Amino acid sequence: MSAIIVQELLEKTKDLSLDETLVYLAEKFPGKVIFSTSFGQEDQVITDFISKSNTDITVFTLDTGRLFQETYDVFHKTLKKYKRPIEVYFPEAAAVENLLKTKGPNSFYDSVENRKECCFIRKVVPLRKALAGNSVWITGLRAEQSENRQDLSLFEYDGNFEIIKFNPLLKWTLEEVETYLSENNVPQNALHKQGFVSIGCAPCTRAIFPGEDIRAGRWWWESSHKECGLHSAKKE
Repeated sequence: MSAIIVQELLEKTKDLSLDETLVYLAEKFPGKVIFSTSFGQEDQVITDFISKSNTDITVFTLDTGRLFQETYDVFHKTLKKYKRPIEVYFPEAAAVENLLKTKGPNSFYDSVENRKECCFIRKVVPLRKALAGNSVWITGLRAEQSENRQDLSLFEYDGNFEIIKFNPLLKWTLEEVETYLSENNVPQNALHKQGFVSIGCAPCTRAIFPGEDIRAGRWWWESSHKECGLHSAKKE
């Protein structure tokens, strides 16, 4: 059934603009279209589109408890500019307390497994709570962000979270994203001007050097696929 719905969405929206697609989704799945923002450049583009489309699409964010102050700053600026609520989901306090009690505050440096455990507690579990009961999850994924995202589709079924995922900026380049933000006066994270392309938790993100891969600044101390579990689910 999920494959049929995905194919239908691809067919129905193939000639629609991003604005028109947002309206179509909001009308087809009333009250069940949700957008996750981490206030990065791609997400800010989508937030601007959603605001201008004036659709019933819920915007939410995950507060892991270890975000940069600059992320909170752009969060606040975004609320003031668009004057629409952004729901916030936090990790379960007991899980975080137990992690720090048993492994300490920086266990993610010790192994990929430990890092993924931290991501699971602080990101994946809250995301599941946010997505529960919804039909379409809008993301800011772009194909050029990493090799792992090259084979993504505009619409796809995420079997891990059991939801249809919409990736509207999939084919956008970073230059197109930056141009849109500039031309539309969209609030941006100040860290972008300091060499940060991808911005997550403060301990796990750094600026990248000229010529480095876009994802090099995430979990910079390890060699892995550079994913936290939010967008690495199996597809059906």
